[in-house]
Amino acid sequence: MPDTFHPFDALMDITARPKTVFVRGEGSYLWDDTGRRYLDFVQGWAVNCLGHSPPAVAEAIAAQAKCLLTPSPAFYNEPSLKLANALVENSCFDQVFFANSGAEANEGAIKLARKYGTKYKNGAFEIITFEGGFHGRTLATMSASGKKAFEPLFEPKVPGFRKAQLNDIASVEELISSNTVAVMLEPIQGEAGVWPATDQFLKELRTLTSEHGMLLIVDEIQTGMGRTGKLFHYEHAGIAPDIMTLGKGIGGGVPLAALLATEHAACFDHGDQGGTFNGNPLMCAAGLAVLEQVGKPEFLKSVADAGLFLESELQRLSARHGLGEVRGRGLLLALDLKLPIGAAIVAQAFSKGLLINSPQPDALRFMPALNASRAEIAEMIEGLDAILTQVGAARRVA
Repeated sequence: MPDTFHPFDALMDITARPKTVFVRGEGSYLWDDTGRRYLDFVQGWAVNCLGHSPPAVAEAIAAQAKCLLTPSPAFYNEPSLKLANALVENSCFDQVFFANSGAEANEGAIKLARKYGTKYKNGAFEIITFEGGFHGRTLATMSASGKKAFEPLFEPKVPGFRKAQLNDIASVEELISSNTVAVMLEPIQGEAGVWPATDQFLKELRTLTSEHGMLLIVDEIQTGMGRTGKLFHYEHAGIAPDIMTLGKGIGGGVPLAALLATEHAACFDHGDQGGTFNGNPLMCAAGLAVLEQVGKPEFLKSVADAGLFLESELQRLSARHGLGEVRGRGLLLALDLKLPIGAAIVAQAFSKGLLINSPQPDALRFMPALNASRAEIAEMIEGLDAILTQVGAARRVA
């Protein structure tokens, strides 16, 4: 061990992190090891849909841990059956495969589409994805992503992904060939800066893929589980995709994800897909607790209402400080800063006990708990207003 060893050094250095250690969370707030409180509008990148350590999830995990952790995926377990049936009952899909992360669910969606191509489309394997899209950090999901920073990494990439332009149906049509088996997209591109696919574009994609006998895959890892005011974002467009992936919010803070498919698209044979911890009862118990709350009509209405309030407050800030548009839906929103000052704003906010995110240099992204109160939204707006005032003053002096 080196003489200069520090406790932080034991973790592989894969991203810049402040030298702060969080030890407790409750609802919209986090506390560090010095006792300082932070208002959290990142929530683990839209993971903690019910806030930090929600009692319903904590109690479900504790109760399940006393009964059964995992019997092996070679056997059925009660929580996974209950959660799978609840997801089917609340969606347009027929079957569910549980995974441990969104990237793993997307990897499964890619494999399922290619299996579909082998079975039904003469070996078609190409999937049309989109510039700016983000589908995860496995080799295949990085290849499917349209994130520029991924392009030089880990070559050679997995072949078979052609990139279209979001909201441009002609760009999709141009890429279709006899090798095309599916189109895959995020209904709202989060990492790109919260750029929504229009409802009309989603309808056009459904029509186009159906006409060509292709699958439509929606990556709802960030938009699913109530984030946009409906349980699943595809409902806004009134379409029925063939495959959907869920992650982040479905576990309410624990590693859980899901691959859902219609009966026709669910064409895996035995041995094609699996995973040691997939569908374990401990995580599925947490997922059930989340779905029981998030799936309630009154809860979804409260998300939509909170989203409209946050959007209007961000628009007010934008007008006051001469910034750009507010994008997104529900409680997945971005504020266009017009200038590459996002990182500086995030750093200032952190120093003042406010956690926000800048997915692109010129944008801020807001992903609060779905049950964040109006008072907490107002507190965030007040803090951001003060920071934008300081930044504006500094720019004028410079």
